[in-house]
Amino acid sequence: MTAAGKWGSFANMRKLHSGMDAWRYIVNSGSHHKAIENYLPLILSAAGAIGVLPFAILRYIQGNWLAAIVDTAIVAGFLIFGTYAYRTRQVRVASIAIAVLCTGGVIATVYTIGAHQVYWAFPGLIAVFYLLRPREAIGGAVVMLVALLPALLPSGDTHQTITIIITILVTSAFAFAFSVITNLQREQLLTLATKDPLTGTGNRRGLDAKLTDVVQSFRRSGTPSCLVLLDLDHFKKVNDIHGHAVGDQILKRVTEIINLRIRVTDSLYRIGGEEFVVVLEGADLHRAAHLAEQLRTLVDANELVPDHAVTISLGVAEIKEGETGNDWLHRADEALYRAKDAGRNSTSLSD
Repeated sequence: MTAAGKWGSFANMRKLHSGMDAWRYIVNSGSHHKAIENYLPLILSAAGAIGVLPFAILRYIQGNWLAAIVDTAIVAGFLIFGTYAYRTRQVRVASIAIAVLCTGGVIATVYTIGAHQVYWAFPGLIAVFYLLRPREAIGGAVVMLVALLPALLPSGDTHQTITIIITILVTSAFAFAFSVITNLQREQLLTLATKDPLTGTGNRRGLDAKLTDVVQSFRRSGTPSCLVLLDLDHFKKVNDIHGHAVGDQILKRVTEIINLRIRVTDSLYRIGGEEFVVVLEGADLHRAAHLAEQLRTLVDANELVPDHAVTISLGVAEIKEGETGNDWLHRADEALYRAKDAGRNSTSLSD
């Protein structure tokens, strides 16, 4: 499979290097909008805030103002960053901010209140490995341990200090291993969920996620993007005459032809038996129409089945202001039907 085809199938999965990145993908896929997963950042931030809030109140009661301010800042940080991730879906920024908050909060608490507060390092480490990519989390764990050492070494109890250091290292090692293994398993599951097994292209689930990303990008930057929807003409007749095995080979060959022509930044999806969608990011209608005609000519020129012409019809649509991914795809589909009504083996552009 070509680099272009792999990009289309795995572009979103390459971003999944932390638990919060996975949450964004699940929510944006559109299949869990009312599920509890949708509120995960709020749930986690609320759990962190509720866990620290009683100690903040206790510090105020005891008159330990510096420690109370530190705890209050941690509570506020959890709520602010968790809400930001939930509302904007910009989880990368929020994840880094919360990870820094956890690491800094543990260090500040130990130096403000005492070495006995080091036990907060363990939930802090778990949070860091959930929020950050594995290699980044290792860096965060090292920073936390190095920063805590000056506070732990003078405690006088060498055995306890060594025990704490070892348990921090062991916790980090297990958290790192769990993070890596979970990441690999998540990518394998997402591959099965978003990849067409016959052609290796993305499937309808993958397309839905891609359309969501492109629409959001268009609303932010206004960069044009186009869909090229294509369908093999009279494909049922090919299956009836030559058999489904030959039909499957044709679909694979058409996939290869498309992948060899589209850019690395373009992505290809199979959304029906013989229907494909190419997402052209950063391309206007003129460029997309030119590509569509090239694809039509290439398929027509290749003798995919002896003594039987195989052609495609195509519909092209450029994204418009205010429309959803489904609206955009529907306009491309209408253009495709016009191409078929015009006699097939042709390209039609959406207004």
